Amino acid sequence: MSDTHRIFPQSDFQVQELPTDGKLFFPDRKQAEMEFKNGRKELAEFQRRLYAEGKQKLLIVFQAMDAGGKDGTIRKVFSGVNPQGVVVNSFKVPSKEELAHDFLWRIHKKAPSKGMIGVFNRSHYEDVLVVRVHDIVPESVWRPRYEQINQFEKLLHDTGTRVLKFFLHISKDEQKERFQDRLDVPEKNWKFSVDDLRKRTYWDDYMSAYQEMMEQCSTEYAPWYAIPANQKWYRNWAIMNVILSTLREMDPQYPPPEDDIEGIVVE
Repeated sequence: MSDTHRIFPQSDFQVQELPTDGKLFFPDRKQAEMEFKNGRKELAEFQRRLYAEGKQKLLIVFQAMDAGGKDGTIRKVFSGVNPQGVVVNSFKVPSKEELAHDFLWRIHKKAPSKGMIGVFNRSHYEDVLVVRVHDIVPESVWRPRYEQINQFEKLLHDTGTRVLKFFLHISKDEQKERFQDRLDVPEKNWKFSVDDLRKRTYWDDYMSAYQEMMEQCSTEYAPWYAIPANQKWYRNWAIMNVILSTLREMDPQYPPPEDDIEGIVVE
C-alpha cells in the first residue's frame, strides 16, 4: 500500500488524470477507519521510540489546493501523539525579514531536530507554486529552485532526516462543495476567504505547477505521494499507511539506561 500513490522519479503521469476518489482503492470505509484508529496507536508508540532514541528525524510535508484538507489531515493523523515530539509549522506569506534571505532560509530553521517529527503545512514548495502561478517572480528565479530544493532535501536525508511529501489531491467539484460548506455553516465562515475564489480561477495553472513540482522533485530520498483526498477517511488511512511503513523502516529503539540500574530498589 505504501507505494500505491507514490510518484516515482521519471514516472509518466498527468496530474489532472490522477485519481481524487479514494473509494477506487479501498471501498470499505468502516474497515479503513478501524485500521486508521489502530494505526494511530502504532504511530504514538513509534513517536515515543523515536523521541527516546534521539537519533533519527522525520519530516512530513503537506501541500494542497485551498480546502484540500491539510489542517484536517494533521489534526486527525497526529491526534493522540505526544505533542512534545511533534512540531507543526505553517508557512504563510513570507515576512520582510524572510524575503531578505534566500527562500529556503525560513524553511531550514524549522527542519526537525533529532528524535522529532516535523510537519510542514505548506512548505518551500510554495516558492515554485504560488510565485509561478501568480507571476510574483520571473521564471528565471523560480525554475532553478527545483534543483535547489532537491539539494536541500538531499542534505536533510544525508544528515538523518527521512522526508515524506504528500499532495492532497481533490477534484475541482470537491473544492466547490467544501467552499460552499464554509459559507453555509456559520462555525466554518472563518475558514472562507474571498481570495480563495480568485485562486480557484487559476485551477489549471496550479495543476501545471503541481505537475512539474512532482516531476522535478520526487526523488528516491524525498518522494512525493499524490493522495486521493475527496474522501477524508481514505486520505487519512492512506497517509497513515505511508508514515507507518517509513517508521517501520526507520525502526527507532528505546536506548539502554545511561547508568547501571541492575539491582537498584527504590525505597
